[in-house]
Amino acid sequence: MPLESVVQLLPAVVDLPFREGYVWSIISVSLYVSLIAVTLSTLFSIPVAIVMGFAEFPGKQFVKSVINTGMGFPSVVVGLLVLFAVSNQGPLGSLDLIFTKEAMIMSQFVLATPPITAISLAAITGVSENVRDAARVLGGTRLDMALVVIKEARYGIVTAILAGFGRAVSEVGSVLIVGGNITSADGISKTRTLTTAIQLEARQGQYETAMVLGVILVVLVLLVNAIVVRLGDQGVQ
Repeated sequence: MPLESVVQLLPAVVDLPFREGYVWSIISVSLYVSLIAVTLSTLFSIPVAIVMGFAEFPGKQFVKSVINTGMGFPSVVVGLLVLFAVSNQGPLGSLDLIFTKEAMIMSQFVLATPPITAISLAAITGVSENVRDAARVLGGTRLDMALVVIKEARYGIVTAILAGFGRAVSEVGSVLIVGGNITSADGISKTRTLTTAIQLEARQGQYETAMVLGVILVVLVLLVNAIVVRLGDQGVQ
């Protein structure tokens, strides 16, 4: 059953105090922010992981330590740093990004990049040396060898992307700080996401509403995971 049909049937099951368009607006904001942030993070993280997986350079272990540390970096601190950067006194203050989706994308980009990079790097370096040696014996160039290794590490890379998406879409603290959890006068979300809406509804004692929004969030994560895994399988056939 399509997700739209599921959401339309929800009022028949639970008496939800949603205004028309409210649910779809927060779903739209959540997906817009998280998918763009994870896409940008993937475009940055995968090349970094590939370079680190094949190249030796001074300070490589230090860079790996920084990336691994970033996986556990407190999200509220990331939110504060991004808020400072986009505030009137910050370096990006002239862009007027405070309490916007773009600021939320910046925050989720910072949060998603370490896990995508670290897990992708682990997948690439975990490929057996025999695979690289076979590519060399067959006369492959460094690019050919890299492509073979990436193909072998594809499931680990897909896992990395999913881990980054999971961290981004489930984030509350940083997006609340930089986005402000704002809706318009008619209840349509401007910067409110599913996670911040769940937090708000639970705080107001609307537990049924919070649970339904939680179910919607889980369904969205499962759908995105299924799509990414499917595309990953098709891309190597």
